[in-house]
Amino acid sequence: MMVDDNSLRDEMVAQQLMKRGIKDARVLEAMRDTPRHLFVPRRYRAMAYEDMPLPIGHDQTISQPFIVAMMAQALQLSGRERVLEIGTGSGYQAAVLSRLATVVFSVERLPELAVRARTALDILGLRNIHVIVADGSLGLPEHAPYHAIIVAAASPKTPQPLVDQLAPGGRLVIPVGDRHEQTLTRLRKTNHGVYVEQFGGCRFVPLIGEEGWRRDEASEETS
Repeated sequence: MMVDDNSLRDEMVAQQLMKRGIKDARVLEAMRDTPRHLFVPRRYRAMAYEDMPLPIGHDQTISQPFIVAMMAQALQLSGRERVLEIGTGSGYQAAVLSRLATVVFSVERLPELAVRARTALDILGLRNIHVIVADGSLGLPEHAPYHAIIVAAASPKTPQPLVDQLAPGGRLVIPVGDRHEQTLTRLRKTNHGVYVEQFGGCRFVPLIGEEGWRRDEASEETS
């Protein structure tokens, strides 16, 4: 018997997210409403709702659903925020964020992926997402400040331009570490300084750019 995509998303939310500690009702609803299969290459469509990263070309991946949900939950969005995403990739995370915030600016360094992501987002009619091709490690100062910034690539350090572009009270969620293992980290900017929290280990492709890894340093990419 064939199982439709809506049922697969319901099962994904129940089994992969809720059972592993995702409690934010808005995040769960956004994950349930966003068709992940539209953001993966056709040959991987049958695995679209399994809890694993999948290749999307150019040595990049679409993150596993649990990681997408955990990072979105860590941003603590109420629906009124201006969000910056670094690393558009397939566009899936941006699609989820678009249901949680007022506007999403998403930066992708690879033009081919940016075009593909825009196409998928247009098919879904998500008009509050702006995809820009640029060096994401530098942020997007022309549209700052942001209430929340999410980085879907691993950085050897927290890029200072991203911290600078946070609004007071803003949250930055980013994987920080070496090329092989990182710690998912949340920074909260206050009038008294920046407070750091850690959410455990993860593995992402490297953040390549002026404030991230150089291309030669990131030659052994992880996902």
